[in-house]
Amino acid sequence: MNIDSLSDLALRIRTRVLKMSYESGQSTHLGGGLSLVDLLAYLYGHELKYRVNQTDWVDRDRFILSKGHGVLGFFATLREVGLISEEDASSFMQNESEFIAHPIMNLDNAIESSNGSLGHGLSLGIGLAWAAKFKGLNHRVFVLMGDGECNEGSVWEAAMNASELKMNNLVAIVDANGFQSDGPILQASNYENLNSKWTSFGWSVLKVDGNSLEKINETFSAISYLDGPTLILARTIKGKGVDFMENNNQWHHSRLTKNHYESALSSLEQTK
Repeated sequence: MNIDSLSDLALRIRTRVLKMSYESGQSTHLGGGLSLVDLLAYLYGHELKYRVNQTDWVDRDRFILSKGHGVLGFFATLREVGLISEEDASSFMQNESEFIAHPIMNLDNAIESSNGSLGHGLSLGIGLAWAAKFKGLNHRVFVLMGDGECNEGSVWEAAMNASELKMNNLVAIVDANGFQSDGPILQASNYENLNSKWTSFGWSVLKVDGNSLEKINETFSAISYLDGPTLILARTIKGKGVDFMENNNQWHHSRLTKNHYESALSSLEQTK
């Protein structure tokens, strides 16, 4: 595992996020799409088992983007690792494209589930993890959620069920960037309270700086896959990598002008 190569991948993903957003000509979910990039770079650059030319490989690890509005980071990652084509990526938000504001399930595109209405990805992930155990398969299931999403009651029903079933082939990741669409995360679902909540539901919780590839690697290396489900509570920065977007919730969903786009690219260059 090479941190430098993963850092390069993360930079390419962020650059493509900006490109896809700008070329779409529309408002897009930029802030949350940028905060989760380092997590996706680690997963698709190192952790997940998958085959670029066999997206329905039965032994592949399953990845569910429950935080569907983080789709820009997801689509950009799929392109940068070769799971979708340049034509696919360039069709983002265009007429008749499958690559829209939230993911649409299509295994040909390496997309395991449709997601947009928050709070459902973890339940689906549990179903996939349970099916793998039932069939005697050894793949793992990873579900990426947002901290705002954890306001949904369905998340906690699923969390309780996963613990009861001892789903040791299931890893949930919370991209805790501290914001949701209408403002900062409220006290009940802030970073520290999420830690105690998930622990109280019987999950093994590992906290990490979700924008540090070194720390992410250390954290994933500590997962036991023995006793039950694991929750990676990743503290991230919304809009990470673009100085005028970082922790600025105006970029939760907004449109890049040419000047914004050029400024954002320049900001990314300075992170090299």
